[in-house]
Amino acid sequence: MQVVAGVDLGGTAINYTLVNKDERFLIEGLCEHPALTKQGPDVCLQQIEDGLKIAAKLAEIEVSDIVAVGLDTPGPASASGVLSARGSTNFAHEKWKGFDIREGMARKLGKPVTYLNDANAGALWGHFSIFGANSKATSISVVIGTGTGGGVIIEGNVLKGRVGFGAELGHMLIPYQSIAGIEGMVPQCNCGRVGDLESLASLTSIEKTVLPYLLKKSPNHELAKMTDAHQAAKLVRGMADKGDALCREVFRIQATALGLFFDCMVNTFDPDAFIVGGGVLEASPDFTKRFLEQIKAAMPTQREEQADIPIYPMPNGDTAGARGAAVEALTMARQTGLI
Repeated sequence: MQVVAGVDLGGTAINYTLVNKDERFLIEGLCEHPALTKQGPDVCLQQIEDGLKIAAKLAEIEVSDIVAVGLDTPGPASASGVLSARGSTNFAHEKWKGFDIREGMARKLGKPVTYLNDANAGALWGHFSIFGANSKATSISVVIGTGTGGGVIIEGNVLKGRVGFGAELGHMLIPYQSIAGIEGMVPQCNCGRVGDLESLASLTSIEKTVLPYLLKKSPNHELAKMTDAHQAAKLVRGMADKGDALCREVFRIQATALGLFFDCMVNTFDPDAFIVGGGVLEASPDFTKRFLEQIKAAMPTQREEQADIPIYPMPNGDTAGARGAAVEALTMARQTGLI
């Protein structure tokens, strides 16, 4: 049997998946282990090799059946997998600075390795699962978590950009002043920009900006009594899901920001679909449906020919990164005759 692996290396966890040449995934759920990124590249790469053995055993195949590996990590990193000279945002060890993680992993495993940043890997999986491997469709994905990532897939290909920073969608400026109910708010992103997508649609934005702004208007709300702002922000989604009016207002603001952003993407790429993923959708089906409908309603009026662009939730959210990395490796393996 010939298979490729997908390895989603995060700051705190590594997720693995395996897919065969017929595009059948051999691991359906999570195959996840704590990541040892804080111990540096040598320890982490050994851990990845050991984890692949565990994944192979789980799928009842031999490690030698794995002909190629797809890797994704948080950025910033080049398109070929060289981490920033300042290091990865989530890898707190000096030796990660400027480290070529794709080449290092290829040497460690003795197998070809492809590389994507984590947001692009998730976007590729969302595109693949909706349109299939051979589609020429174009999709735009946004993943809302602690920050805001995303990806652009054009005719089935990942847009990486000149040095790998293409499709940094979270840091695109939007006309946030048009959002009703946030008059006087100054949404500043950790990157320093005011009014980019991440500054309004992320867990960080809830903690730093949106929730404090709304609680000033509602000082008797139960979240206003909490001294831990981060913990309060983490409670917002669950409370919104249960119907809390103030918490639902947080997500109306997020949905409106996404609607304005998607409008920019309509006029840039004329895509076949939008895909939304991340923790924002880890809620009930009713909440997800409501949130996606609010995004659509917030988009300015489109041309008649473009008004039917669908908005999908990201499939397999927990494993999207690993699956997207595997799809990238499968494409490479087919192109080079490994499969």
